[in-house]
Amino acid sequence: MKLHLRRHHSGIALIVVLIVIVVLGILAGGFAYTMRVETTLARRASFSSELDWIGRAGVAHGQWILSQACQNEPYDALNQAWAGGTGSACSNEPPGTVQVGNGSFTLKITDMDRYFNINRADEQILAQALTLIGVDAGAMTTVANSILDWRDIDKNPRMSGTESEVYEQQNPPYLAKDGPIDDLSELLLIRGVTPNMYSASHGGKMAPPINRGAGQQSVFEEPTYALHLDELFTPLSGPGVNINTAPAAVLQLLPAIDENIAQAIIQARAGPDGQDGGIDDTPFRNPAEVMRIPGLPIDPSALARFFTVRSQVFKVEITANIGGTSREYVAIVRRMGASGKVMNTRILNFYWR
Repeated sequence: MKLHLRRHHSGIALIVVLIVIVVLGILAGGFAYTMRVETTLARRASFSSELDWIGRAGVAHGQWILSQACQNEPYDALNQAWAGGTGSACSNEPPGTVQVGNGSFTLKITDMDRYFNINRADEQILAQALTLIGVDAGAMTTVANSILDWRDIDKNPRMSGTESEVYEQQNPPYLAKDGPIDDLSELLLIRGVTPNMYSASHGGKMAPPINRGAGQQSVFEEPTYALHLDELFTPLSGPGVNINTAPAAVLQLLPAIDENIAQAIIQARAGPDGQDGGIDDTPFRNPAEVMRIPGLPIDPSALARFFTVRSQVFKVEITANIGGTSREYVAIVRRMGASGKVMNTRILNFYWR
């Protein structure tokens, strides 16, 4: 009997010891994780100021690249150094990784004039964009007219459009802007525009949902799209689309340009190898040269309205790195007129993420 009790107590003691070991292990693991997080945060905090200076240096370097005017190339194209191309006759320094003290930054430049300016898009352009994206025909008029109502300065809704009285019913309520779109994410506030329609990577974190009436499609039934609004439009660009940098989908926004014609334009500028950015590229020197494409059904008078060969606004993306800690900086830079052989530049927007 005593032997049995001793074995019973020994078993209980063993279980208690195992529980204590498990608890201590969990506590130790949690403590180690907390210390690792705090160490990482402390390291990032100590590098924060240096990262900011490296990021700003990267933006300044991007401005310098964009300021280098090339008198022999009166156009902007993807074979030039600012775009990472290798076919330019000018010897501008291409974007890449640059060492700065104990850190470095990686630079990427993208022109915004490859997209259509959302503030210049009329009902026809918006309808064509929604068609390319694959938006249901029954919703296209509402979305297009709601975008136009968001931009115009009056308070009168268009047919199937939307003004403030609808947005005031949301939670939280807000007003229609009745002014130009400054940031493309404003589209997420507009009736009918969904996160999936707006971007492939957005995730719908910025805009309150617009209430749907009975019988309308639920958010769970929303289709996915192969093309998105942020791949077609920008709120910051010059008056025309740069035909030397625009992707095929953007070219198809313009009247009389279908997929085949858009590909023919890209093939004409890309040269024999069919790839933009190479030494064999043959960029358009002016919009009228588009007419060199056989059978192009475009009124020559419309070329200057829609097309340009110059880009005015660029996105400069910087990844600053020091001691294994990195931070991304983004600047929207406008290239102004030339002063001699140098183009003046101005930062329109600057932020980090």
